[in-house]
Amino acid sequence: MNMWTFIEAEEAQQGNVSRTCQLLEVSRSAFYTHRQHAPSRRALGDAELTERIIAIHAASKATYGAPRVHAQLRRDGMHCGRKRVARLMVRAGLAGRCPKRWRKTTIPDPSAEARAEDLIRRKFGPGVELDTRWCGDIERHEALSNRAVMKGHRHRLVAASRSKLRAA
Repeated sequence: MNMWTFIEAEEAQQGNVSRTCQLLEVSRSAFYTHRQHAPSRRALGDAELTERIIAIHAASKATYGAPRVHAQLRRDGMHCGRKRVARLMVRAGLAGRCPKRWRKTTIPDPSAEARAEDLIRRKFGPGVELDTRWCGDIERHEALSNRAVMKGHRHRLVAASRSKLRAA
């Protein structure tokens, strides 16, 4: 909350303005001088921009954050900085929605009787020999049929007959 807004709130509640100014270490004349001044161009521009930001945020069903709101403002012809948009969104209490975090939904019931049968009789823990049981999935990969495999941004020939090598 701004200091001047606080003093105005105290005055509205029939509080002592001189005591409030004294506690905030501001002269009473500075407070009354501040009340007479009109808002600056930047404050007026921020108010107008905040209204547009609120409209864009509402049109996106409260999903857009500062980068997307800024992009929409640019498309609409309003040129301003992304950090200014972010500052005004924070001041207005607006925030975009983040994607939900992945949560583990399937938790096995330890007391359930029907458990999946362990067909390869896995053993984990200390004292178990390494490389005793292997399992895997066989699939045909397109790279093998084309006889080239991507490895570190380079094409390497995996297997090709000598006639194909001579033709190349």
